[in-house]
Amino acid sequence: MKFSNHSMRESLIDVTRLVDRAMQGRLPTGVDRVSLEYIRYFGHRATALVRFSGQWVELSLADSERVFDGLLSPADNFNALVRLAVAKSFLSSVGRQFTDSRFFFNTGHSGLEKTYYAQFLQRSALKPLYSVHDLIPVTHPEYCRPGEAERHRVRMDTMLSTGQGVIASSAATLAEFAAYAQANSRPMPETAVALLAPARLPEVFAPPKLDAPYFVFLGTIEPRKNHWLLLQLWRQLIERLGQAAPRLVIIGQRGWECENVVDLLERCETLKGFVFEQPACSDSELACWLRHSRALLFPTFAEGYGMPLAEALSMGVPVIASDLSVFREIAGEVPEYVDPLAGC
Repeated sequence: MKFSNHSMRESLIDVTRLVDRAMQGRLPTGVDRVSLEYIRYFGHRATALVRFSGQWVELSLADSERVFDGLLSPADNFNALVRLAVAKSFLSSVGRQFTDSRFFFNTGHSGLEKTYYAQFLQRSALKPLYSVHDLIPVTHPEYCRPGEAERHRVRMDTMLSTGQGVIASSAATLAEFAAYAQANSRPMPETAVALLAPARLPEVFAPPKLDAPYFVFLGTIEPRKNHWLLLQLWRQLIERLGQAAPRLVIIGQRGWECENVVDLLERCETLKGFVFEQPACSDSELACWLRHSRALLFPTFAEGYGMPLAEALSMGVPVIASDLSVFREIAGEVPEYVDPLAGC
């Protein structure tokens, strides 16, 4: 990507979360994919900001371009590139207050749970714009890590107290955000709903990776996604159909509090040879898995948007998904809707 070369760009984008995850070799989550699309769209008008050792480090125009490009098109030298860019800009950032009035994007909830984040922005002249992806830790704390509900409340409070504008991933998410603001007697900033385009997955020319018919489940392995139910149903299918049972491909990294699912994946003899776990998957591989599948399965309990659903439908892949209001908002009657508790 070629960016413009103005001496001062009109926006800053906080890329701390994206950079941290990329440097650890972690694959993009749905939230990360949204953040990458903001960079793709706004990068030519923005510089990159990284929070490092308590400092807010704005990268130079040239280094911002390199980091944006490295995030959009991962390269082997990305870690070295980031370290050099931060080192070059670190000393000039110490104590900086950001007195220029520019838009400041935080598109991934990153850092908003830290008290210093709001304090820093309130002292600066920056105009924060936030993306709110979901309020699941507040509305469904049982599906999240201990303490995440309180951390997410602080994130929402930071958006409400400092935001010039908040962009919601769906009308359903915006309604929950507004309800939270009202319940906590906080005024709402300017808001908008921006339904997200699916990620730009590559064209598929490769043959199927499996000879047998298969279904795909895409998402981090965590309680909210309902992997456990699907694995139980798959065991029943195998016991009933034997070798004629379809295969299941689970694409996603292992998350938190998923020991029961991991136990099935690692120790259930019935599932072996029928259920395949793909924790690391490039965009090309993901596109291939989706393109040749019979359908995407998405029996999740709660979502703020549902990027896998949008990605599958954009490729013409059928979807069987939970009957959630947000899914009907973004996909209408196209998916086959099911009760995520059916079969329990």
